[in-house]
Amino acid sequence: MQPYRPTDKAVLRAATAVVGVGTTEFGNLAGSSADDLGLTALQAALTDAGLTPGDLDGLIVNRVSSYEAVASRMGIEPRWSAQLPAEGRMTGIAIQMAVLAIATGMASTIALVYGNNGRSGGHTYGGGSASASAAAEGYGTTPALTLPYGMTSPGAFYAMMFQRHCAQYGTTAEQLAQVAITLREHASLNPQAVFTDRISREIYLESRFIVEPLKIYDYCLINDGGVAMILTSADRARDCAQPPVHVLGLGQQGQLRNSDFPPDDFWREAIASVGQQAYAMADCTRADIDVLMAYDNFSPNVLFTLEGLGFCAPGESGAWIQDGRIGLRGELPINTSGGHLSESYMQGWGLNVEAIRQLRKTCGDRQVHDATIAQYLCAAPVVTSVVYGAQA
Repeated sequence: MQPYRPTDKAVLRAATAVVGVGTTEFGNLAGSSADDLGLTALQAALTDAGLTPGDLDGLIVNRVSSYEAVASRMGIEPRWSAQLPAEGRMTGIAIQMAVLAIATGMASTIALVYGNNGRSGGHTYGGGSASASAAAEGYGTTPALTLPYGMTSPGAFYAMMFQRHCAQYGTTAEQLAQVAITLREHASLNPQAVFTDRISREIYLESRFIVEPLKIYDYCLINDGGVAMILTSADRARDCAQPPVHVLGLGQQGQLRNSDFPPDDFWREAIASVGQQAYAMADCTRADIDVLMAYDNFSPNVLFTLEGLGFCAPGESGAWIQDGRIGLRGELPINTSGGHLSESYMQGWGLNVEAIRQLRKTCGDRQVHDATIAQYLCAAPVVTSVVYGAQA
């Protein structure tokens, strides 16, 4: 992996801003297509920003049927558009693409639209009827070699990663429980969350395994919902209805050359590279991060993210997250909406919206006091990160 060398990418710092966000309800929304949900979220984002479809000249879509369908139904005539694959790792890529398109003049105001009817549509991520989203296909492995051994879902691979972490560093289920417990506490303060009942360590430890050693509370929630974001240039952002939240830093690093999964280093090297990129562009350090949105498709990914970014040493994340450290009043609040584990699995989109709302200080009872910088990071075969700032 080539070392990151800062260049003039710093010119991108605060050149763009998020001016509108919108979400639908989350849960079982039978009767609504992915397009319906994405369009509902987009209309909410436009209202939030004080804009109309005619103000948009760029469009990026994810998980909906097509950019053509969204543009036609919404009355958008984009001069720049893109459609990305369904994997959650594409969320950070989409935001980075929007920033680059605006900075290079390809578009001035871009809508990013995500819709997912996975729950009512009965979509699966593994098992005997594994869909295209299953790890056996989506993580670069060869199904013929992995399926016979039970590796039929992303959960199986993350269970293997956590088992390795336990064997290598002595991490325990009691320690991992803190992720699910904390995120459920956050969700209990979020009216939009699907699961709001708090859980104790005893409830967690007594819950059933899905793929040992991961339990039901370690798994994300497949639900229906829509999310939209609107980005524009810093100059145009001043004229929108909401205070702009600036994109300060970006980072991306693939770990794809070796198709074996899970990776031996828990994506640690790629995460470190991405953190370095994003912090350098944002002109900050990890000590400046007030809120972290870590891609929690499975709870161990939060541990891997913390170690990769250097918040704790390799193998120390299980102990590091204890004693309220990742809670709302802790040293590093994580996934304050409840995240994928408790709010809803919107494949990173909901986490980015929560980062914006935290920096706008509109999160009510779950608001992190004096939050000014928030970071999103997705640990996956393509690691991405976005650093947001309330101030330019």
